[in-house]
Amino acid sequence: MALATHSTQAQAKAVFAHLIVGNVDSYQPSDWSSDIALAQAAGIDGFALNIAADAWTDTALQNAYTAAGPTGFKLFISFDYAANPSFVASDVINIINTYKSLPAQYLYDNGPLVSTFEGTANAGDWPGIKSATGAFVVPSWTSAGPGGIAQYLGDLDGMLAWDAWPIGNTPKNTTNDLAWQAALGSKPYMMAVSPWFYADCYGKNWVWVGDDLWHDRWQQVVELSPPFVEILTWNDYGESTYVGPIRSPSGIPTGASRYVQGNPHDNWRDQLPYYIAAYKNSNSSLPTFPEEKVTFWYRTTPNTAGSTGGTVLNSVMNAQTTLPVTEGPQNSVFFDVLVNSPADVSVQIGSGTATPRKATVAGVNHFSIPFNGQTGNVTFTVSRAGVTVAQATGPAITEDCPDGIVAWNAFVGSSSAAPSNSSSS
Repeated sequence: MALATHSTQAQAKAVFAHLIVGNVDSYQPSDWSSDIALAQAAGIDGFALNIAADAWTDTALQNAYTAAGPTGFKLFISFDYAANPSFVASDVINIINTYKSLPAQYLYDNGPLVSTFEGTANAGDWPGIKSATGAFVVPSWTSAGPGGIAQYLGDLDGMLAWDAWPIGNTPKNTTNDLAWQAALGSKPYMMAVSPWFYADCYGKNWVWVGDDLWHDRWQQVVELSPPFVEILTWNDYGESTYVGPIRSPSGIPTGASRYVQGNPHDNWRDQLPYYIAAYKNSNSSLPTFPEEKVTFWYRTTPNTAGSTGGTVLNSVMNAQTTLPVTEGPQNSVFFDVLVNSPADVSVQIGSGTATPRKATVAGVNHFSIPFNGQTGNVTFTVSRAGVTVAQATGPAITEDCPDGIVAWNAFVGSSSAAPSNSSSS
């Protein structure tokens, strides 16, 4: 059987956001167009469209590819074998061939890029799929580990490692990324970036520490300079990883509304034009900000303010040793000051004493300050030569936990208007 072969030619770096099609069953074409515009404004090049076998998948894909077609925004399909382990190779071939020639399809090395979420049990299908479609296959077979991926190297063209979060309370580093790159050799590595993780649905109930992760992980992306980056995620509300808008309650899993509704994450996109430019331009030719601002995120209740809700630190599902969740996320306010020249920063929690900080460089300046037992609204002020250039007030830190359970998801806000209406439908 003749196989599609690819030589990894030099191609522009690209950033994608993982979008779960199963969470957008209510999307109209206008919603697709709006999300695409929001992603493009943030510097994102395309969506990885995660699909299973939902009744609305075909309609959603048609609407997505139609909306993206005239915009220059790109798409590729990611087959979710964890959600649908019975994907039949002939169906996968048909789906790829249906969309591979459309203007919005992302091509790499002259083939339609295709990905998966897991699916090592079906690895033997991919030589035939590649032959029938010409696909450039970059699966996420993370469960194999860097040490086990060698047996699959003949079935893939690159790899996405679903490995964007720290284990325990040790900050995320690049050890695993380097191991994946070494295991892949000359094949391209797709590096995963995520701002947060908390899930209490579908039998999951754990936290991986976010805190400084959104800032730190992008610095690691710039350092390693992989050919692809995938943001995890655009709209996985149940796992609190979303950086896209909350458009419809129907996309929020049962049980997750209590920690998703009222916790927008849109302003995590504020930093992306700068981070993505730094990644693509090797930290040179960086943009200025049309609006200087402060973007902030924090949990609104301290770790010990109420019940943990049974949440633990680390994941039993991923064979990790669990720890008390109170040993993970910090009781701190995290914030980025986006300025075009040095500026003074002041942060005040409630009626407490304001904490000064100095944004010393043009670009993104990252900080955190501890709650230190203080409660109340959080006020941020950025000034230069005594003149206020940005100001914001975030929701109150409180000992009063909704439903008695500590808030493990983050509220994300900014001194600028949110990039979208998170409650739109």
